[in-house]
Amino acid sequence: MFTNRVRDRAFSLVELVIVIVIIGVIAAIAIPRLSRGAAGADESALRSNLAILRNAIELYYAEHGSAYPGAAIVNQLTLYSDRAGNTNTGKTSVFKYGPYIRKDMPPLPVGTNAGSRTVKVVTGTPTVDIAGGFGWIYSSDTGAIIANADDLSEDGVTTFNQF
Repeated sequence: MFTNRVRDRAFSLVELVIVIVIIGVIAAIAIPRLSRGAAGADESALRSNLAILRNAIELYYAEHGSAYPGAAIVNQLTLYSDRAGNTNTGKTSVFKYGPYIRKDMPPLPVGTNAGSRTVKVVTGTPTVDIAGGFGWIYSSDTGAIIANADDLSEDGVTTFNQF
């Protein structure tokens, strides 16, 4: 009599296998969706960082007599500057412009050089230099800045350096 009560309360092997199969199917559906969400988040972070950098460069251009930041772009965007683009850590009557972004360049959130905050300054059209380890490629004569990443975005067609 006692053994029948224990057997009535326990799960059978078939019931346990069915539960495990259901959990496996749910996991197979959920895991790819989660990984796509992470890729989308990195892409959104890249678009946001590029918007911040491009706005900062345009504001610098407007306040410095139609001149883009030069080879010292990181200092020119993160410190106070005078009309000629010279920089200073403190605000004075001469160094009254900026800073245009706080603390440091934002990190590159995607690609081989993800996490890099460094900037390669070029003239002409900026092009990708993956081997250089830079996060951003900036043209000092056009003010264009791109992500130093040639990986494909979520759409499978556009590369991150085309944003």
